[in-house]
Amino acid sequence: MSADVGSAEGGSTVLNRRAKVYFVLAAINVTALVIANVIGVKLFVFNADVGLGPFDIEHTAGMLAFPVTFLLNDLINEFYGRKAARFVAWVSFFMALFGFVLISVARALPTLEGIPGTADDKSFELIFGGSALMTLSSIVAFLFGSLLDIAVFGFFKRVTGGRFVWLRATGSTVVSQLFDSFIITILFFQVAQGLTGGVVAPIDFVIKTALTGYVLKFGIALILTPQIYFGRWLIRRVVGLEPLAGEDPERAQPAPPV
Repeated sequence: MSADVGSAEGGSTVLNRRAKVYFVLAAINVTALVIANVIGVKLFVFNADVGLGPFDIEHTAGMLAFPVTFLLNDLINEFYGRKAARFVAWVSFFMALFGFVLISVARALPTLEGIPGTADDKSFELIFGGSALMTLSSIVAFLFGSLLDIAVFGFFKRVTGGRFVWLRATGSTVVSQLFDSFIITILFFQVAQGLTGGVVAPIDFVIKTALTGYVLKFGIALILTPQIYFGRWLIRRVVGLEPLAGEDPERAQPAPPV
């Protein structure tokens, strides 16, 4: 039995701290992605004025959770390597897809109307039916963005010799979020609408929406950058694990078997 998992006691497998932390980080990542797709049906607006005149910041509430997934990607990459981080990205992708399938089945079920405290068919369909295309677009964008984030993070770690945590954390997020913002915007407002006979948004609207989302994600990423230091400290000092070292962390220490 692998030492990463633990030893058998009384016929059961005992997970060690390294494996437990990996599972917790993966679980948070999956939860953030699934919840982002659930709350993504709500749009928010902030009225801002930075001296150049008033303007509105408008976007979906679902994008608030995505920077958290990139922060978790960085922590998993830091302590478990690129292979383990990619595995979590793929698991999160399929769990979000699984959630989408379950919601689709729920939409197809006949509704028992008139029960207080429950959603009628119109309300349920308004929420989950209207966000179906956005959910699929965001899931695909998440996968591409996460894999790119993992690759860029590893690149910065290699070229800096493992130094400058802020550079690889922020740099990877800055690059990956840009692609994530444009992918989800193009997929939803142009590709998905075109395939389903909807109204295809003009390119200037797509660019404006994507850039707005990117600016918001970039700001959140900067705010979250110190959290990777806190996460590193917490895992090192409280849990007792050390970040992987070397130019190829994927080979330096294998990820815990799952």
